[in-house]
Amino acid sequence: MENYASRVLRDGLAFGDGPRWHDGRLWYSDFYRHGVYSLDESGTDERLEHVVPGQPSGLGWMTNGDLLCVSMTDHRVLRFHDGTASLFADLSPYCGFWANDMVVSANDVSYVGNFGFDLDEMLRDVGVEGMLASPPPTTNLVVLDPEGAVLQVVPDLAFPNGTVITPDGTTLIVGETMTFRLTAFDINADGTLSNRRIWAQLDFVATDGMCLDAEGQIWLANALTNQCLRVREGGEITGVVETTQRAFACALGGSSRSTLYVMSAPTSDRFKIADTTQGTIEVVDVAVPGAGLP
Repeated sequence: MENYASRVLRDGLAFGDGPRWHDGRLWYSDFYRHGVYSLDESGTDERLEHVVPGQPSGLGWMTNGDLLCVSMTDHRVLRFHDGTASLFADLSPYCGFWANDMVVSANDVSYVGNFGFDLDEMLRDVGVEGMLASPPPTTNLVVLDPEGAVLQVVPDLAFPNGTVITPDGTTLIVGETMTFRLTAFDINADGTLSNRRIWAQLDFVATDGMCLDAEGQIWLANALTNQCLRVREGGEITGVVETTQRAFACALGGSSRSTLYVMSAPTSDRFKIADTTQGTIEVVDVAVPGAGLP
């Protein structure tokens, strides 16, 4: 078991999400500052890359360099080309609540999840214990072709959140936050998904933003705790990073792709966090570098 403690690289975020290592910088969304930002390795040069009034989340780049960004509250995917935003896809018919994380494949096929229900309202009404007392609401993972048209709608996922693609491009793994598991699919030649199966069933681990490493294991944020976990297929936990606040997403980056960047905050509850700047980016060097997408 590998055990690490992270350090704060940058503070002053509202709620960071969707970390991605791209073009020598860490890119990420900040929900309540309504922007996509990037940061150098030292943590001293934060740039606002794009403004997203509808609240940004998942990020991914197409092969021509265009950035795709989930706009959460209006259930859209935006495309940024030469700094100009346009509508890539409208996911409204398929979202139970806010749109969320995404990954873009090497073939420009996108996979986009959503909450499926108003998590913060439900927590207010019944608490965590009440939510766990009955089966969670489910929703869809939407597969988009390179032009933004819907290729496939995959139903019955419990809060699809955190999505990765293996280096060979043949397997997609998505976290189902509300059922504490990672679910895998085969990626067909046209980008659609098949052969759904459990990749890892975990115990009281609310799987959030995650990334793959070169040994085929997954680092994931456990949104219930101040931890990121390294998980082997089948569910064995092989590493733990202790963070200063609750962990909500992570990505492997840096010059050797072996720095784990963690987005942390006191809570994800929008009623408590939206008007604050207590979010942080935490870092720790780990033994195995990143692999696959994002």
